[in-house]
Amino acid sequence: MKHTSSTAALGIIANPASGRDIRRLTSRALVFPTVEKVNMIERLLGAFAATGVGRVLMMPDLVGIAAGLLRAIDGRRGQGDAAWPEVEFLEMPLTDSALDTERAVERMRAAGVAAIVVLGGDGTHRIVAGACGDTPLATLSSGTNNAFPDLREATLTGLAAGLLASGAVTPEEALVSNKRLRLRVGAREELALVEVCVTRLEHVGARAVWDPASIAEVYAAFAEPDAIGLSSIVAGVSPVGRRQPQGAWVRCAGEGCGEVGGVWAPIAPGLVVPVPIAASGVLSPDEPVSLHTLRGSVALDGEREIELDGRQAASVTLELDGPRSLDVPATLAAAIRRGALRYPAGAGGQR
Repeated sequence: MKHTSSTAALGIIANPASGRDIRRLTSRALVFPTVEKVNMIERLLGAFAATGVGRVLMMPDLVGIAAGLLRAIDGRRGQGDAAWPEVEFLEMPLTDSALDTERAVERMRAAGVAAIVVLGGDGTHRIVAGACGDTPLATLSSGTNNAFPDLREATLTGLAAGLLASGAVTPEEALVSNKRLRLRVGAREELALVEVCVTRLEHVGARAVWDPASIAEVYAAFAEPDAIGLSSIVAGVSPVGRRQPQGAWVRCAGEGCGEVGGVWAPIAPGLVVPVPIAASGVLSPDEPVSLHTLRGSVALDGEREIELDGRQAASVTLELDGPRSLDVPATLAAAIRRGALRYPAGAGGQR
């Protein structure tokens, strides 16, 4: 394998809480266990080692991901197996909240990692994207709603991330730009990667949105027909792709609006529900759209974060300069064209 470097570094953010929220109970979806997250990270490390990545920075946790990985590392050393990259757990206080992810991403950026591999759902990726700056993301689904991250074998994502980190492929070959949504409520600003959903619920509560009667408006950066989550409501009316330079929105009909048509939407695993639609439209880049609902709460990528009291102006704007992410098929194809996965006769697969 060519163009490898033992100085190449990558970051890993594995959300310890992803795949465990209340939607898993209401929809009977599979809980994503800690042991499988550890297994995924082990597969990542094996792929990193094959591409010459020498150092990995990881976020610590309180639920056993770090402990399980340390046991795996010790086990490999005891058996004399081929070395993985050096794994360094960041020294940082833990709050068991989104602040842990933000702090870990900031430290990874400061350390100059080539990319951050994220294990989580849409909400986890939103938090990482808000703190990653120009550092690209390699996405892996391990959450409840997974419209933004890839549902892909971790080995392939690790191989592509390692090829980027080691310089075997260029950023131009490996990375793509994503859209994002900027929500403004008074002086407060928040970002979303997939959708902003305005609900009729006036309190944040359990945060997740699973009752279609509570949904008032949905604004989507992209809405693909095969996506799970609230963007599927928009996809049922006006599908829009990840790379299209526009977004879309729908307004849902409430009680007392008479008989209106609607769509059946898979808003969470196992939850395919009827959602009545009153209106829909296109989101053009950099053109703010005012929220129609004045009182309620707003969910960002599936999780309610903000309460609306009717006293502050609120709007959503589509932006085209969101975070960059790793295109795994394009990266692997570029590596093959360059011969980066080949080794000469007699080398025995040694780097």
